[in-house]
Amino acid sequence: MPAENQSATAWWSLAAVCFFWGTTYLGIRVALEGLTPLVLVASRFLLSGALILIFAWWRGWTMPRGAALWWPVGTGMLTLGMGNYCLSLAETYIPSGLAALFITVSPFWMVGMERAVPGGDPVHPRAWIGMWIGFAGAVWLVAPEALERGFDGATVKGFLILQLSCLGWSLGSILQKRRRDGVHPVLIGAVQQFAVGITATLLSILSGGAEFHLSTRVLGAILYLALFGSIVAYSSFLYALQHLPVAVVSIYTYINPIVAVTLGWIFYRESLGINELACMCVIFSGVYLVRKLSC
Repeated sequence: MPAENQSATAWWSLAAVCFFWGTTYLGIRVALEGLTPLVLVASRFLLSGALILIFAWWRGWTMPRGAALWWPVGTGMLTLGMGNYCLSLAETYIPSGLAALFITVSPFWMVGMERAVPGGDPVHPRAWIGMWIGFAGAVWLVAPEALERGFDGATVKGFLILQLSCLGWSLGSILQKRRRDGVHPVLIGAVQQFAVGITATLLSILSGGAEFHLSTRVLGAILYLALFGSIVAYSSFLYALQHLPVAVVSIYTYINPIVAVTLGWIFYRESLGINELACMCVIFSGVYLVRKLSC
């Protein structure tokens, strides 16, 4: 593919990530009406991974072997396994819009991980200012309940769980970006999703937590998450990650909370007050500084 077409495709892929991942916060909340977080992860990624693998077989794509296979399995356990399970778990404590807002600190994790992993890009000294500003906004959100209830508050629990989500997602993304095996990004996503789906299924069976109460809403949410959240958006994310700088790809965190908060208000009447909106502005300011100084 010509370089110009590759660049255009990368930007369109990033646009898909910005929109569709913003909708998945609502999808997760709806699915959790009938599923546990572990069963949700299992059903979502088994379905999406299987569909992509069937498509790859139909197209005659060569399956990766050896390290080219096991590397995406490992990174998938971090990004989709740890990242999405923690997100689903957090949404059992806090509203979907607030979860999306907490995830806005993920660019700081990505930039920090990029620096921490051997051979990573150095962080501009002034970018640390942006990171501290962003974290200050997140702490501002959590502080009132933390001071009142300590670590027992739902908001604090949700925030801490989502930091684990950001950690897994960022580390897995950075490690996958470093690997250049010539495997199509869509096929990498298929391996990651199917491996996580199988692992989550086994864990849910072994833990005795494979409980579910299916309804039309829940089934629709699972299907939407599999098709648009996992297949369309995640494949787009991997493609954008391979062709755009990490700091640029991270701008999806600007858009996702806006989409999530809007949908959360429409369907669940979730609301964010003046304090939350002010914190969002502070976090966005920090993200902007980090992205601007890291590009």
